[in-house]
Amino acid sequence: MLHYPDIDPVAISLGPLDIHWYGLMYAVGFGLAWWLGRLRARRPDTPIKPAQMDDLLLFGAIGVVVGGRVGYALFYSGGAVWNDPLSLLRVWEGGMAFHGGLIGVILMMAWYAWRQGIRPLALGDFVAPLIPPGLAAGRLGNFINGELWGAPTQLPWGMVYPPLGPSPRHPSQLYEMALEGIVLFVVVWWFSSRPRPTGMVTGLFLAGYGVARFSVEFVRLPDAHIGYLLGGWLTMGQLLSLPMILAGLGLMAWAARRR
Repeated sequence: MLHYPDIDPVAISLGPLDIHWYGLMYAVGFGLAWWLGRLRARRPDTPIKPAQMDDLLLFGAIGVVVGGRVGYALFYSGGAVWNDPLSLLRVWEGGMAFHGGLIGVILMMAWYAWRQGIRPLALGDFVAPLIPPGLAAGRLGNFINGELWGAPTQLPWGMVYPPLGPSPRHPSQLYEMALEGIVLFVVVWWFSSRPRPTGMVTGLFLAGYGVARFSVEFVRLPDAHIGYLLGGWLTMGQLLSLPMILAGLGLMAWAARRR
């Protein structure tokens, strides 16, 4: 049995300004995406040149933040965000929905592709391997914030989080950090290291994330104000991940046939 380390969610205090670890994790994620993107853009078979990564990152960041906050309002807030619209701007307090952020990124990438005359799926294949490290950083931010805990467990790596009581729990944030972040990055980056049919890398990312998220949700507690949606096990995260799995597998099958 492990005990949750006493981590202050505020990384740096500068007078009245508090810089939270959660916000810093987003900065780390964007920085890693920019660095990996510039490495990837050196390949002759990519639609992006290294000099374009600055603009591409800006478009992606807007999609993540705006889409993530709006997605949380639609999928998870239970209407609370509408009573305090300015809370959409307080990103450091949490309340980001990955699926909303994904939709935001897809829309912004489609817009960027249209402006640059790039095939949207080709751009998706370029961007997909850059996303998982940011997901890993975000889940670490969730862990530092002490949120998104799993159900009680007797497994030896169960962790006691005092505000939730003495029972050890699944550190589901770390599970997601490992699966959605590290494992997914290794798989998608390796898969994309060779030329693939257009859309195949994007499909692998969508399906891979969906499977990882759907699996961890079995041991992650649902949001208290939402609970389980069906049969005492289906969560909102699983419901939103199912279309990703189906879309990813369908896209991979379509790409393979076109090849």
